[in-house]
Amino acid sequence: MQQSTQMQPLTRKELDYIADSISNEDLLIKQLAATAGTTQNPTVRQMCMQHLQSHTNHMGTLMQLIQQHQQYAPTQPQ
Repeated sequence: MQQSTQMQPLTRKELDYIADSISNEDLLIKQLAATAGTTQNPTVRQMCMQHLQSHTNHMGTLMQLIQQHQQYAPTQPQ
């Protein structure tokens, strides 16, 4: 049996999960940036900045997923 490599539309559940993940990543990015900007401890600041980069990358991946599947999303009448 051969599997199709063509992308299929995301389900509502999958879209909701991605939207929740984007919200979570956004919150973490904001919290890490605020902590990095207010802490006096250089080690804490460095750790926040490392995690900030990681969560920024996660956000980029999630946004790419949405963009890649956008063309497969069902259209709604105007």
